[in-house]
Amino acid sequence: MRNVSERTLAVKGSPIRRLVPLANEAKKRGIHVYHLNIGQPDIPTPKAFMDGVRNASIDVLSYSPAPGISETIEALHDFYADMGVELDEGDLRVTIGGSEAFVFALQITCDAGEEILVPEPFYPNYNGHAIINGINVVPITTKIEDGFHFPPIDEIERLVTPKTRAILFSNPGNPTGVGYTREELQGIVDLALKYDLFVISDEPYRELMYDGHATSILEFPELGQNAILVDSISKRLSACGARIGCIVSRNKDVMAAVNKLTQIRLSAPTFAQHGLVAFLKDPNYKQEIEAIKTKFHARRDTLYDALQTIPGVCCRKPEGAFYIFVKFPQIDDSEEFVKFMLNDFDLDGETVMVAPGAGFYATEGKGHDEVRIAYVLEEPKLIRAVEILKAGLEAFVEQRERVAATAG
Repeated sequence: MRNVSERTLAVKGSPIRRLVPLANEAKKRGIHVYHLNIGQPDIPTPKAFMDGVRNASIDVLSYSPAPGISETIEALHDFYADMGVELDEGDLRVTIGGSEAFVFALQITCDAGEEILVPEPFYPNYNGHAIINGINVVPITTKIEDGFHFPPIDEIERLVTPKTRAILFSNPGNPTGVGYTREELQGIVDLALKYDLFVISDEPYRELMYDGHATSILEFPELGQNAILVDSISKRLSACGARIGCIVSRNKDVMAAVNKLTQIRLSAPTFAQHGLVAFLKDPNYKQEIEAIKTKFHARRDTLYDALQTIPGVCCRKPEGAFYIFVKFPQIDDSEEFVKFMLNDFDLDGETVMVAPGAGFYATEGKGHDEVRIAYVLEEPKLIRAVEILKAGLEAFVEQRERVAATAG
């Protein structure tokens, strides 16, 4: 029997989803699982969006136009204009979520064997799709002690080789919640222009910035031909299942390539585009987004304060998004810890699932004492989840000590 392709064998399972079967087994045993492993908010999707889906006047559910429904594109142009970014016709195309947008960006900027610089820890799907397309991810090391901000620009410059084609990052960041300052982004812009690199900025959390302003890559006019924006409605609208995103560039060659790729993949979801148009036409849409941001802001503060009760915990308060990356010195294998929490531990019939940290790194050996926690649940649930985590850490350490003593 013929083996599957080497590239699919090289892709690791998602650290966010790979252990979900263990959570399902825990639930079958009657254990309540607090899911802090995945960026799926519990906040209701705005009514205007859902009404737009319900009220769509569609007799035949046909393919939508490959670039996106014209009303969707127009509404998104207006959305960016409201944030001070003017786009020309042809600068934006609708994609199947932000995921397809960054896959398009990878495929357009890099050929097989070429390199892309990505600050680590990073969203694991960046690496997965890079591997599938034969692209090498070169990690930019960032540190929890620095809040995962970029290192000095000369350190990044040393990573540039003749094979480097682009720099990719999310801002605010997944999984760390880092919000890059305008000054550090300016350093990236200057570096990109020096070496003629593309800058791919993944910005689905842009409105979920709690400390300062989330600077979009489109706010640097000098980068016009080298900037590619990846965006999605999943997070700011709590509409992950809608699968609507977009890719934006002022580079006409880039967008000509995007047009080819949209034709190959046929079309983006029709009903969800109607929902987005209805939402963006609602005069209160900005207030809706602000209300969602306010909830996440409170959750961030609640979770951060609760985590400080765990002995030895190391984390920095994230500036945006809805994740916090945490180092627990008590553990040396965060995946084994997650498995322990799902297989062997509960506190009064409850346990917690977080995402093990190693899967967010390209560098071997990193992240084994770290986890990503998504603050996507209501504040009382977050407080309870930290109580369970604290007890689980103590039990995990005790179990390891017992095993070591027996082995000795």
